[in-house]
Amino acid sequence: MPELPEVETVMRGLAARLSGRRILRVHVARPDLRWPLPTRLAARLGRRRIEGFRRRGKYILMQLSGGEILLLHLGMSGRLLLGEGGRALAAHEHLVLETDRGWRLSFVDPRRFGSIDLVPTAEAEHHPRLANLGPEPLEPGFTPAVLASLLAGRRTTIKAALLDQGTVAGLGNIYACEALFRARISPRRIAAGLGLARVARLHAAIRETLTEAIAAGGSSFSDYVQPDGTLGYFQHAWQVYGRVRCPLCPGPSSCRGIMRIVQGGRSSHYCPRLQR
Repeated sequence: MPELPEVETVMRGLAARLSGRRILRVHVARPDLRWPLPTRLAARLGRRRIEGFRRRGKYILMQLSGGEILLLHLGMSGRLLLGEGGRALAAHEHLVLETDRGWRLSFVDPRRFGSIDLVPTAEAEHHPRLANLGPEPLEPGFTPAVLASLLAGRRTTIKAALLDQGTVAGLGNIYACEALFRARISPRRIAAGLGLARVARLHAAIRETLTEAIAAGGSSFSDYVQPDGTLGYFQHAWQVYGRVRCPLCPGPSSCRGIMRIVQGGRSSHYCPRLQR
């Protein structure tokens, strides 16, 4: 599933090209994805002006004229692709918006785990998908003290706590693994027992990892591409996820290599020598 860096990259690409554009035509190919689409979606989107974009967790919010937001989630295999208008619907294109200046935005989702909703702007933060999200890890309000308070009393592993979207919005499996490696913290460690020094290291590692991943356009290893179809490159900078050897250990005599364990149905990759 695309995580915060991928969603942020997509959101920025859409904002650069579609902000200020007017929706001229809407094509809805099916009535549902993971959940039913809003009723009369095509008619309700037609002639709206796209006023801007923002991201909340793993969701993209398209602000529309008339006081509504199109809420988009890519799910497991979803992509938002920009191209030229005037062509027929392709396979797995479930929603297409054609705008002035010739832009064509298509929501492509072969597995249909994504979601689309249309909500009043004033009620967006109370939407069931957004209301319980934790703080945004790249915003100034996300401090080591805030992270410590969110982890206090949590008897789950730190990896499970980080994947809980109520702890840190947008953080997913890959970037949690990478941040824990940078912070030298084992994914097995109990969240409540980290201590202030480890929490401070983890806070810095989360922000550094996400910032670098966004600068690289996210990670392309499955279905994810940027809106113009280009790949992200951060997968080349992964240090533990999907790796065999630890990049910082001197060799087999001192390190067993990267370990893979399953926690809560997700793969955790870590170096048992460095991460404690």
